Amino acid sequence: MTTTPTPAEKAETLAWLRRISGDLATATIKRLEDTLPWYAGMPPGRRSSVGLVAQAGITSFISWYDDPTSTPWIAADIFAAAPRELLRSVSLQQTLQLIRVTVEVTEERVAGRGDDLREAMLLYSRELAFASADVYARAAEARGLWDARLEALVVDSILTGEADEELPSRIAALGWHGHGEVAVLVGTTPPQFDVDHLRRMARKLGVDVLVGVQGSRLVLVIGRTEPGTGAGEDGAELSFPEIARRLEPGFGTGHLVLGPTVPALVDAGQSARASLAGFAVARAWRNAPRPVEADDLLPERALAGDAVARHTLVERIYRPLRAHSADLVTTLWSYLDNGRSLEATARELFVHPNTVRYRLKRVSDVIGWDATGPREALILQTALILGAIGTDTTRRRPAATRRPR
Repeated sequence: MTTTPTPAEKAETLAWLRRISGDLATATIKRLEDTLPWYAGMPPGRRSSVGLVAQAGITSFISWYDDPTSTPWIAADIFAAAPRELLRSVSLQQTLQLIRVTVEVTEERVAGRGDDLREAMLLYSRELAFASADVYARAAEARGLWDARLEALVVDSILTGEADEELPSRIAALGWHGHGEVAVLVGTTPPQFDVDHLRRMARKLGVDVLVGVQGSRLVLVIGRTEPGTGAGEDGAELSFPEIARRLEPGFGTGHLVLGPTVPALVDAGQSARASLAGFAVARAWRNAPRPVEADDLLPERALAGDAVARHTLVERIYRPLRAHSADLVTTLWSYLDNGRSLEATARELFVHPNTVRYRLKRVSDVIGWDATGPREALILQTALILGAIGTDTTRRRPAATRRPR
């Protein structure tokens, strides 16, 4: 049974502890060098800082033994002796190893001074371990909040197109691992959003993501972690539409729009603008798939006034067809105006229906869209209208002349 020391005995023990504190610190440093390889491999400056922490721990124990009610100030007393950078260079596991070595050295030295002092040492080491964990938890929480604010700032810069010369450094500070092509995915935020689960899903697909939550809208900037990663079950590299499909469970209900692929993260604003424009009009396509590519919503975007969509339709469809052959433009327009009827188109153009089929096949070869499908027919007809509006050959209808009475 442990006996409580008298005030005189405690005062004598305190005086003895203060006399040997320097020796304890020296012995602790020596033990650290002998038993902890990470300590011996540190630069001199950081090794000195760790030594200050060990010495502060011994001094703090003496103060605590004198007044056990000082427990809340243990961590502040010890870690105040080291620079703030030490928390980033020494892990919690290494800190606990430091505490263990310090306690072992001190316990060996005080072994002959009675059970009371030994039990006090064990109790103090327990309090110190919990206090150290609290310090690291607070630091991690602060770091997490800072990262979240920085990530939100980066995503907002990408969405607004206000990228500046500081954007690459901010992205690097976030630990972005993406390389090469990037695409932006926009959807709704689920009621119970788990950002960590979404990041784990992304890592399994071999991609890194920047996450932006803007009220009910959830934005992902997606980039492959390494060129050639993100393979499916057959070993082939996953396309961004397939990656979006696999990330779809992380979004809420509603439309999910994937922007076009761009070469690098600094160009992500182009993909973001397209995906946001598509997300705004996706409800106009009654049977839109989930996810849907922003380029599949070009007609709706153009009708909503999206200048990029109008330019894309003209440059990808109207101009290539017109440059290739006027007959292709004429045939396509007649085919669409006649309700996609081969016979009606052939009669209007005075050609055989097989000629119409051949020209429509040529249209598909030139621009990649098939006019025989209802959705693609809408895209092509919108492109023809916009192209005709914007060409120099479009003539105004002559004004009607008023007949004299």
